[in-house]
Amino acid sequence: MTPGPHPTDSATPVVSAFYDRFPYPADPIQDGPPPGYNWRWSHADAYSSCAGVLPPQRQTLRILDAGCGTGVSTDYLAHLNPGAEILAIDISAGTLAMAQERCQRSGAIEQAAVRFQQRSLLDLAGEGPFDHINSVGVLHHLDNPQAGLKALAPLLAPGGILHLFLYADAGRWEIHRVQRALGLLGAGYGEDGLRLGRALLSELPEDNRLRQRHESRWAIDTAHDPNFADMYLHPQETSYDLRRLWDFVAAADLHFLGFSNPEQWQLGRLLQGELLERAQALPQEQQWLLMEALDPEISHWEFFLSNQPLARQGWTDEQELLAAIGTRSRCLWGWPSPNLFDRNMAPLQLSEAQLALMQAVNPEQNLGTLELTLTPQQRCKAAREMHAAGVLLLAKGR
Repeated sequence: MTPGPHPTDSATPVVSAFYDRFPYPADPIQDGPPPGYNWRWSHADAYSSCAGVLPPQRQTLRILDAGCGTGVSTDYLAHLNPGAEILAIDISAGTLAMAQERCQRSGAIEQAAVRFQQRSLLDLAGEGPFDHINSVGVLHHLDNPQAGLKALAPLLAPGGILHLFLYADAGRWEIHRVQRALGLLGAGYGEDGLRLGRALLSELPEDNRLRQRHESRWAIDTAHDPNFADMYLHPQETSYDLRRLWDFVAAADLHFLGFSNPEQWQLGRLLQGELLERAQALPQEQQWLLMEALDPEISHWEFFLSNQPLARQGWTDEQELLAAIGTRSRCLWGWPSPNLFDRNMAPLQLSEAQLALMQAVNPEQNLGTLELTLTPQQRCKAAREMHAAGVLLLAKGR
């Protein structure tokens, strides 16, 4: 692990000391690969989600984990992108030590070439370009988040993917109130703050909305002390509404590609009948604004950006689809059984046609020439269904 230069963000010293005290996230370190998967950390799956097609082939995929914490994200990035070069940085020496141990014990360092460095994401001039940048839960802890995004933007390779996670205003109303209360009580950012914070949320009257909200929504997430501290005691935090988020992205000359939790943004979750029809007739941005207004549970934004717009491949043309080359996603659980879990760990039962297609896909052969008894129409139907489920990735035929 290489020590980094002096910090260039005013919040860095106090935030670094906070995470040295409370290494985050608090996921246990274990031997062997991490449990399950997160498709947002698979470059092929993330790019396909944005563009509908696999990314251009690279001799070596280059990834930046900008704010890796205790290495949970780095661990998945290595296992889901074998052979990649990964630079994992963080401002906290304590969390980096845990990240290194995690990736050694999991075998991540055998899957990819991983470098750990104690550096600020503001001090990465000369690094890159990176095909994939992961920065989850980091920029909102800078004193100047905009400077952080502007520092990451030039590190992207042309058409590269940047995955961000930032706090949302509305869904964190009770967290913000508890933070203000603990500040007024002089709780601080250390063990005393932890003790007082837990006491506050257990001793408020049972009918108090802050206590009720914590117990129903956040109690499990904050069972571990570092997670509780990260939520309620953090010394530096910024949150956004959707319009400010888009302004934030535009100021860095980046393109918003869409949310990385698209299921959250399905209007049919909340509306039906005439209301749903009216909502679906709105432009996309207004549909998102409507969902923000209707769903007070949205506590964060997770989304993909790029330095250029990515035209989405729709695969509506049958001949183009038959000429495509299919690859099974790495984010499958249960393969080769017909009873799988899809990329969101939801149950997925394959039909006979879907199973046959998934068994036959070959990275050297287009869908139309696979040795199958399926008609061209049946191949296309199965391919579109599996592609929509995120378990079949497609590349244009060569």
